[in-house]
Amino acid sequence: MLRKLLFQQTPAARRFLSAHTKAATLLNGCSAFSYSSSSSQSEDAQSNSIEQLEDQPSSTISIDRSGLYNPSEHSHEPSSDSELVKHLKGIIKFRGGPITVAEYMEEVLTNPKAGFYINRDVFGAEGDFITSPEVSQMFGEMVGVWAMCLWEQMGQPKGVNLVELGPGRGTLMADLLRGVSKFKNFTESLHVHLVECSPALQKLQYQSLKCVDEENTSEGVEKRSLSRLAGTPVSWHAALEQVPSRLPTIIIAHEFYDALPIHQFQRASRGWCEKMIDVMEDSSFRFVLSPQPSPATLYLMKRCKWAVPEELEKVNQIEVCPKAMDLTHTLAKRISADGGGALIIDYGLNGVVSDSLQAIRKHKFVDILDNPGTADLSAYVDFASIRHSAEEASDDVSVHGPITQSQFLGSLGINFRVEALLQNCTDEQAESLRTGYWRLVGEGEAPFWEGPDEQVPIGMGTRYMAIAIVNKKQGIPVPFQ
Repeated sequence: MLRKLLFQQTPAARRFLSAHTKAATLLNGCSAFSYSSSSSQSEDAQSNSIEQLEDQPSSTISIDRSGLYNPSEHSHEPSSDSELVKHLKGIIKFRGGPITVAEYMEEVLTNPKAGFYINRDVFGAEGDFITSPEVSQMFGEMVGVWAMCLWEQMGQPKGVNLVELGPGRGTLMADLLRGVSKFKNFTESLHVHLVECSPALQKLQYQSLKCVDEENTSEGVEKRSLSRLAGTPVSWHAALEQVPSRLPTIIIAHEFYDALPIHQFQRASRGWCEKMIDVMEDSSFRFVLSPQPSPATLYLMKRCKWAVPEELEKVNQIEVCPKAMDLTHTLAKRISADGGGALIIDYGLNGVVSDSLQAIRKHKFVDILDNPGTADLSAYVDFASIRHSAEEASDDVSVHGPITQSQFLGSLGINFRVEALLQNCTDEQAESLRTGYWRLVGEGEAPFWEGPDEQVPIGMGTRYMAIAIVNKKQGIPVPFQ
């Protein structure tokens, strides 16, 4: 049964396993972004007219915002708002108007003091969600197969930057390094770079990779850590731009793109309008529509230019992610200049994404605006946008995929790996392996499950997809041939 879901592994993987239309038209009347110079327009602008999402597109409500600039008399009554909620309301009050969904998302996830990712461990069974590396060691091992195959295609260079964006607990990288530890030529060429902004997660990554600080008394030399898993140096950075260039680079981005802040646009009577977040009179948050074009409209126009008209006709909402477009542009430029490649694995669509933003708290979906900072926010990844962004950035890179996670892991040999592991394990370990395997490559509920219904494993094999960006000189990467 294990073999039925998977494909034959590539020869390189077998070796590893044996050893171990135009923008204006497409915007469907984007000219509606420009208001006429009528007196009614002037009156609307003066009253900061904001369209409510609950009403029909043509209905508006005028909000008097003069009170926003005149703080009410100070109250000594204690506020039940969290520090992050106070901060968000303060931004809206200071501006005298709503903020974008992207701004809200960025504050909720990465605010330096109260962001969801900053001061806590949100991964695993005790956290808010479980990622593929937390499901089974085999995921990181298969990504290691992919990285080593790419290194071989690159000509086995002596110095390589191995970069992971948003490493979480460091589980993926730890499993990857354990899996390739016997291949000394490969591990001795690596310098691991973890791009992470959370101090709390950096500490967990340090522990997961079993790091020790390298002794170096020389002045002006950057302090490094060494992972005892494979003897590789490890460095941490707050942004990809801080990772040293001029070396071939292999970049892994697993469930990183889905947390990048998105802008949402909704079709209204006057064209595409950006969804914003405002504060109601009862002090709760609500969605509203922008009364005028916003800066993110430029990215909307670009995304619509890439789409076919039929895609746009089917949706009343569109999500665009400027940071994903810009990040992909940066990745492609670096790969073009230095060689190497990037592997992006996430859940999403190979086309225009509509209303996908979601909040997860303690493994359950909750309202996006409910108690911000206590739930993870994420959105579907637009893989078509990744492809177009990379191809626009450089003629020296090629984009391959997306393919499903099941296809990706199956072609790299996960079926042979799970069978090998099942040969030497206890009954309890075997159950864990089968469950983890199904979650990685299966679809829907596991047919073999005999435990409680609420704990039935759900397969992620077709929900998640993989896409690769590589330097053209290296050919087509495994397993996208």
